[in-house]
Order: sequence, then structure tokens, then C-alpha cells
Amino acid sequence: MAGGAAVLGLALYGALILRPAWTSYSRLWERLAATVLSLYVLAVLVGAGVAGALAAVYFWG
Repeated sequence: MAGGAAVLGLALYGALILRPAWTSYSRLWERLAATVLSLYVLAVLVGAGVAGALAAVYFWG
């Protein structure tokens, strides 16, 4: 279940965040910078999801 969610999440990240960021620029350094910044956004979203899940588990009982 977790593996399927990870694969789906990465596919959506690539299609909805990374591809538009990559195609918005023409120079290679701009594309690489957009990729790094989008990876930062991905890390923040994953961190927020993990924090929310941990909070739900902690406050469940």
C-alpha cells in the first residue's frame, strides 16, 4: 500500500510539478535550478504529510 502510494505520488510530482517547471525555461542552468527548487517543495510536502500522520497517531488515543 505504501509502495503504491509512493509510486503514485512520485508520478504525480513528475507530471504536475517537475514537468511544467522543466519546460518553463530554455537554459540548462535555469532548468536545473527549477528542478532543485521543486525538490525542495516535494520535501516540504512529504514532511508535512509525515508530521500530520504522526500527529494523528499521537492524538488518536
